[in-house]
Amino acid sequence: MSAYETIRQGLDEALAFAQGQDVDARVHQVAVRDVDVAAIRASTGLSQGAFARSIGVARGTLLNWEQGRRRPTGPAQVLLAMIAKRPSLVEELLG
Repeated sequence: MSAYETIRQGLDEALAFAQGQDVDARVHQVAVRDVDVAAIRASTGLSQGAFARSIGVARGTLLNWEQGRRRPTGPAQVLLAMIAKRPSLVEELLG
């Protein structure tokens, strides 16, 4: 089977799965635990404004997360979980 055919088959299976069809495919689910945004930011040594800019969110969004009015979801939650494991990640990647 060519690379194109393999990719096409994978895409067809993904679409069928997304439409609720029963397909013979492996499904991987990644669970990301809740994160303590204030503690994560503190571990980086950055101010609220600097940390918000470094991860690409508005300062108000960061404040809402830190004060528990909202919770990060999706990519933001994953990024914060990564920074929690390695606080130097922001500086290493974004300088």
